[in-house]
Amino acid sequence: MAGSHSHSNAARKPPLPWTVRLKLVLLLPILYRPDSFLRRLLVSFIELQQVPAPHHPDVRSADVTIDASRGLWARVFSPSSSSATAADSSSPPPPLPVVVYFHGGGFVFNSAASRPYDALCRRLCSSLNAVVVSVDYRRAPQHRFPAAYDDALAALRYLDDDVNTATVLSDLVGPLHVDLSSCFLAGDSSGGNIVHHVAQRWASTSSSRLHVAGAVLIQPFFGGEERTGAELALDKACRSLSLEATDYYWREFLPVGATRDHAAARVCGDGVEVAPGFPPALVVVGGFDLLKDWQARYVETLRAKGKKVRVVEYPDAVHGFYMFPELADSGRLMEEVKLFVDAHRSKQ
Repeated sequence: MAGSHSHSNAARKPPLPWTVRLKLVLLLPILYRPDSFLRRLLVSFIELQQVPAPHHPDVRSADVTIDASRGLWARVFSPSSSSATAADSSSPPPPLPVVVYFHGGGFVFNSAASRPYDALCRRLCSSLNAVVVSVDYRRAPQHRFPAAYDDALAALRYLDDDVNTATVLSDLVGPLHVDLSSCFLAGDSSGGNIVHHVAQRWASTSSSRLHVAGAVLIQPFFGGEERTGAELALDKACRSLSLEATDYYWREFLPVGATRDHAAARVCGDGVEVAPGFPPALVVVGGFDLLKDWQARYVETLRAKGKKVRVVEYPDAVHGFYMFPELADSGRLMEEVKLFVDAHRSKQ
C-alpha cells in the first residue's frame, strides 16, 4: 500500500511526456500561489464556461438547476441513445447506472463547467456507459465547510425526487432508462473528500429509490497537522501539488480557526465514524502524490471497520494524472472504474 513506500520516489522525477511536464511547470506554480494576481487570472481562464454540446455524436449534455437560491446546479451527461443501443439493437438496453461526480480544486477553484472537468466527465460517460451528474457545489472561501457537503447531499436528494428524475433526466436520456439503485459517488482530490463525507451522510439517511452502490475516491484530499513521510519526501518531487497549496486550501475551506485535524480533513483512526451502510469503495493512489500516506490511512480505517475497499495504485502517477488523456494511467483508470461499477451495480 502507498504508506509503505512514502520515500521511494523522492529521489527521482515522474516519467511524464514533455507536454504534461510543460503544463505542470508553467501553470501550476502560479495556480498554487495563494495571493498571486496571476493566480486569479489563471483561475478565471481555467473556469471559462464551456457550453454544453447536446448534439455530440456519443455524449449529450445539459445543465440543470438544483437550487437557484444558492446557485446550485449540475451538468448532466448521457450516452446518446444510438451509441448506447449499438452493441445489441435486437433488445432494449439495460437501465443506465448514475455516477454523481464532484470535481477537485482544493474546494477553492474549478467548476462543473471547467473545460478539463467537462472533458473528464464526457470520458467517464462514454467509458462507463452511464449517466454522469457533475455537481457544481459552492466553493471556499466564500462558502466554507460544510457548504460543499450540504450541496452534494442536496444533489442526491434532487435525484431521489421522482418528479426531477422524470422531467429532467428523462428529457436528456431519451428512450434510455436510469437505474437509481445503481448510483455511484465519484470525485477527485477535494471531490474525493466530498465523496466520503456525503456517502457517510447518505448511508445514515433513508431513501426509497436512490441507492449509493459504490464510492470512487480518486486521489482523495485528506490531511492533518502531522507531516507524513510522503508529504515531506514528495513536496518538491512534482509540481502538481505542494504542501503550501494543501495548507492554503485547508485554511480557505475549514472553519476559521480550525486546524487540519478537523474531522473534514483527518479521516483516519479509531475516532472516525463509518455508517453500517457505507458503500464499497474504490480508492485510487498515485506514487508521486504527496497525499498518498493520508489515503493509505483512510483505507486502513475503512478496512478496520469491516468495509470493502479496492485500492488501485499507479506508481508513476502525479496528483491529477487523470486530467491528461495522453497518459496511459489515465486510460487505465477509466477501465478500473468501469470494472468497479459493473461489479457493484444492481443486476437487472
